[in-house]
Amino acid sequence: MVRTDDSAPAPDERYGWYAVSVLVLAYTLSYVDRQILTLMVEPIKASLQISDVQISLLHGLAFAVFYTLLGLPIGRLADRYRRVTIISTGVFVWSAMTALCGLARNFGQLFAARVGVGVGEAALSPAAYSMIADYFGRKTLPKAMSFYTGAIYLGAGLALIAGGTLVGLAPPIDLPFVGHLESWQTVFLIVGAPGVLVSLLVATLREPVRRGVDPAKADFPSVGELFAYLGTHRSSFALLILGFAASGLMWNGATAWIATFFIRHFGFTAPEIGLVFGVILLVVGSASIMVGAWLSAILYARGMADANVVVTVGAACIAVPFGVAAPLVADPQLSLLLFALFVVGGAMPYGCAAAALQEITPNRMRGQVTAIYFLCLNLAGIGLGPTVVALFTEKLFGDPRFVGLGLALTIGLAGLLSAALLTSARRPYRRSLASISQARDAAG
Repeated sequence: MVRTDDSAPAPDERYGWYAVSVLVLAYTLSYVDRQILTLMVEPIKASLQISDVQISLLHGLAFAVFYTLLGLPIGRLADRYRRVTIISTGVFVWSAMTALCGLARNFGQLFAARVGVGVGEAALSPAAYSMIADYFGRKTLPKAMSFYTGAIYLGAGLALIAGGTLVGLAPPIDLPFVGHLESWQTVFLIVGAPGVLVSLLVATLREPVRRGVDPAKADFPSVGELFAYLGTHRSSFALLILGFAASGLMWNGATAWIATFFIRHFGFTAPEIGLVFGVILLVVGSASIMVGAWLSAILYARGMADANVVVTVGAACIAVPFGVAAPLVADPQLSLLLFALFVVGGAMPYGCAAAALQEITPNRMRGQVTAIYFLCLNLAGIGLGPTVVALFTEKLFGDPRFVGLGLALTIGLAGLLSAALLTSARRPYRRSLASISQARDAAG
């Protein structure tokens, strides 16, 4: 059981930023392992003789189901036990399963290995969010959360840049006891290998003392108490989480198919679009998420208590028009520019989203609330997003060449729904913040 102490001195901020940097490295690796499939759609389809919808299931459902469902019990463990150990074990598991993707001989085997990747990655963010909230105060938390969640774009960008290079350079190989492997299988083996070292590095982190917990009342809350608290603030949690889930569907649906869109529609090679769009994700995405934190800090300093939520609404309003237009224009350079602007709106909200949830959640419930958040976010985003685009493309428009229309429709519908839900969340969220503040004042 992890020691909790509300009166302990605040941890060294320099060490806190070091710890977050290590967690960013792990999160970046998770996105590389998760997203590397994006650039290998065509060779995997040809090798395994599968359809776009089956590819979308590998992108989404195979990864998302266990990633989200196991997040709930892992979040409960993160609220009670040593979070560093939970994360280190998860890094090792997902990296080993990524390597096993390279040994798959058919759709079923690759699906099972992708399930394993999701199982390992389920251990990361519920525990990481809880740790980061204990390393930093309210003023610094949005920046720290944005720095951590920026690994989404760092990892996705590196997956495209390095993945595109590997797809172009990795040779087919013959291994003892395994036999012949295609070049896409070699790529999975290569990207899975670094996880062993990263898991060891994570294991060296110091477990932070849990903040905001009375040592005399450190009993672990029951599931009933958790849902009673969520019920008290049900409008805030429901509208926020559903709004972020719709945003996740928009983002994951788009990023799963953008590279394929450029390959099919404009004739790009995988290394070409991997480099170009990878740089966009890495630079624009990483910068935009920090811009979101900066805007939140400015708005909060001006007395806007729900600044984190306001930023998420504004981000959706930026993402939708540019994301809808990008796959509909005839010029590839203009399409890339519009997608870059879509990334600005797509990236901005996620650090603020994480901070917003932590602000209205008691310490010993943060891992579990984060797991519920990821359950909804990833079932909608990772689980449904890629498949929604594929279904629009194959069933509504009837031709794989029309993937751009599937992208535009998914971005438009999901983005507008996200903006509406998050706008509706502002008032109940402010009430929740006021209620929590009054309770703290009453407790002295």
